[in-house]
Amino acid sequence: MTPKEVLTLIREKQIKAVDLRFIDFPGTWQHVTTPASNIEESTFEEGVGFDGSSIRGWQAINESDMIMIPDPSTAFIDPFFKENTLVMICAVKDPLSFMDYPRDPRYIARKAINYMIASGIADTAYFGPELEFFVFDSMRVDSGSNFGYYFIDSEEGIWNSGREGTPDKPNLGYKVRHKEGYYPVPPTDTLQDLRTDIMLKLIDAGIPVEMQHHEVATGGQCEIGMKFSPLLEMADKVMKYKYIVKNTAKQHGKTVTFMPKPLFGDNGTGMHVHTSLWKGGTNLYAGSGYAGLSDIGLYGIGGLLKHAPAICGFSNPTTNSYKRLVPGFEAPVNLAYSQRNRSASIRIPMYSRSPKAKRIEFRCPDCSSNPYFTFSVMLMAMLDGIKNKIKPGEPLDKDIYDLEPEELSKVPKAPGSLDEALSNLEKSHEFLLQGDVFTKDVIDTWLNYKRTKEVDPIRLRPHPYEFHLYYDC
Repeated sequence: MTPKEVLTLIREKQIKAVDLRFIDFPGTWQHVTTPASNIEESTFEEGVGFDGSSIRGWQAINESDMIMIPDPSTAFIDPFFKENTLVMICAVKDPLSFMDYPRDPRYIARKAINYMIASGIADTAYFGPELEFFVFDSMRVDSGSNFGYYFIDSEEGIWNSGREGTPDKPNLGYKVRHKEGYYPVPPTDTLQDLRTDIMLKLIDAGIPVEMQHHEVATGGQCEIGMKFSPLLEMADKVMKYKYIVKNTAKQHGKTVTFMPKPLFGDNGTGMHVHTSLWKGGTNLYAGSGYAGLSDIGLYGIGGLLKHAPAICGFSNPTTNSYKRLVPGFEAPVNLAYSQRNRSASIRIPMYSRSPKAKRIEFRCPDCSSNPYFTFSVMLMAMLDGIKNKIKPGEPLDKDIYDLEPEELSKVPKAPGSLDEALSNLEKSHEFLLQGDVFTKDVIDTWLNYKRTKEVDPIRLRPHPYEFHLYYDC
């Protein structure tokens, strides 16, 4: 969509307001709203000013003035606001130099794409993330100097199998047992209508959907699959997706979380990312080698496996991420690759023999990550693997969890904590600095933010379960 087409849409749909959104450093949408009458063709060149002083991970208050430049290609009509409102995602610029703001995640993604094109290796990077999430009926949480707790509830949660019903809230059974949520029909699956409502809203917002279904865990775990798209477009779609999922659930009186591990004792929530590189309309990852891959595809895997410990600093960026990435529980912690095998961190899907469908699936990332960063670091790792012809070693075509302990110990592992992942990123990020895609300032700011705002606060607080273990010591 062009600026002129946006203005036409505003007139034809009688748009009353325009919501301008940008992405903060950790990866959450922020917004300001302006009357639709304020939007002119010049807005797409001159932008709209705003105060960026309180945005997480951004610059100091003495340099807080910033400008948002709407991207007309991202326009969609918001399905939740009372008045007709058009949404556009924006680029962020400095008002004095009018240069792109270096810490804007969307700008970093654009630089990664430009670096790929300039390298001559590929002209398009496709990404297809699988976002999972939990739908709960209630969520309570609080923390203080002398207490800390959370209470989650779901009508379909197995823990409610013995709940005494009431006239207005009867217990009708059909609870989802642990690890048995894949794919029961109603009445066991209580969220079919909600997911269909979300699916239709996603389609209306310009996001093609492949399928929707209940996921493995009890307590309302779900997945709605999107079709793949180029890197920047896909990252934009992830932001739209999370927004539409959360707000549709709220309309149904429910709450959604994309936390990697909200429930103890059942599957966590991942964001497996399918990816392939193309040039001139040809899939560079398709070939006649292992699992139908080309040498370029194998080198791309080599780059991902080599840099995975550092990649996790962006792709698994929360302390909660490592409650999911735990050895021995079918999580993709083993840095190996295989066709079909879901116990490897990189899988080569074998659904189709078509060269167009050939891709690799990186299974470590989760939905707490900033998609602009996650897709960009993956692209940079694959390009590094291709440029330096990094071989991924032999595939592991067996169930990793059936290996003997000595054999399993030889398989490299993903980091076991956010602190470890950040240390790996700090030690090994030269591949991200190529082409000035990630700058030293961005890396240092990310490391400092994550350590001071997330690692330290969790490290310093007593865990409720510690009282169970140690109060009588």
